[in-house]
Amino acid sequence: MTVRRIVANIGTQDAAAAKRFYQDVLGLDVLMDQGWIVTYGSDERMQVQISFMAQGGSGTPVPDLSIEVDDVDAALDAMKAAGFAIEYGPADEPWGVRRFYVRDPLGRLVNILSHR
Repeated sequence: MTVRRIVANIGTQDAAAAKRFYQDVLGLDVLMDQGWIVTYGSDERMQVQISFMAQGGSGTPVPDLSIEVDDVDAALDAMKAAGFAIEYGPADEPWGVRRFYVRDPLGRLVNILSHR
């Protein structure tokens, strides 16, 4: 298993405030807008993103952190083997990812995913 990127997710009901700051002031582009999530980023070579979410998708809570891996099923097996409780999934989501939720040792809800 290889970690490909880490995305911070910020829960908000006011995506317009985020747009004003991150797009209008900082100049980031809208990379994705599903209505419940807006992701900003840049064409520059980097793996930094920030998403503003009304929910976690598929009726789930907003995770504290998202980590993209190359093999989500291997990550799932590793989490289970380490004794971490899976709180959601694994699920093949309609927006093209396979994912599951797990809590880290600090209690943060972490979304582990791979793009299909």
